[in-house]
Parts: sequence; structure tokens; C-alpha cells
Amino acid sequence: MVRPLGELEDAVMTRVWKWNRPVTVREVLEDLQRERSIAYTTVMTVLDNLHQKGWVRREAEGRAYRYEAVSTRAAYAAALMNEDWSRSDNQAAALVAFFGMMSPEQREALRSAVQIVQGPAEQNREGPVQEIPQGPAEPEADAER
Repeated sequence: MVRPLGELEDAVMTRVWKWNRPVTVREVLEDLQRERSIAYTTVMTVLDNLHQKGWVRREAEGRAYRYEAVSTRAAYAAALMNEDWSRSDNQAAALVAFFGMMSPEQREALRSAVQIVQGPAEQNREGPVQEIPQGPAEPEADAER
């Protein structure tokens, strides 16, 4: 079961994911202090909690630690979506509703993701990827003009 990160945990993990390298408490603290007043010990406690929960690994460096993400933000988001989707009593309807909320850019990203997951062998065996619902059609410009 994937539990959503708390607000401060998410703020810390956002930096760890964005920087994509081992980070110190001091680095995270200094970046967070641009947005809010926060103590070193608070950031240290949050990173320790994230380590205990399995979100980050740490390696000793002198008297401190460097923390690094165990997985990506994309994997975290996917796990949350899967967890919520699996609780639906009508998964197909939940997906249709979800697709209906998507912007055109999100639907295109979904099409690309489905093609990657299917791979060339599956695409050839199962035929083309089916269209994702687009919502109301927009009038197309006449190509002959």
C-alpha cells in the first residue's frame, strides 16, 4: 500500500527528485528556506522519516548523511494512481472518467506511453492503439484553402 506523502515530505522529496543526486540536509534546508521558515532539525527529521519509510537511501559522509531517492516521482505517481484505481468498483468507468478529464497534451502523453508499453510485437499482434476519447470534436480547417 502506497501512502501519499505529507505536505512537508512532498516538498523535501520534490527537491530530491528534481536534483537527482545525493543531497544533504543543509542543501534541502537552504532551498526550502526560500519559501518558508524551517529549522535544520525539522528537515533532518523529515529525511530520517523518509529513510525509515523507504523513500530515500542514505550514506554517511563524515558526521552527516547524503540522501538519495530510491525511486522516481513518476513511479510514485503511478503507484498512487494504481492504488486509487484498484479501489474502484468499476475500473473501466473510472478510466473513462479519468481520460475525460485529460487535456489534449495529457492524452497524447498517454498514447505515447501505451505505445511504449505495448512495444512493436504487441502493436503488430493487437493492431493499432485505440483512440483515447477526445471530448467534443473541434472543426478542422479545410485542407484545400
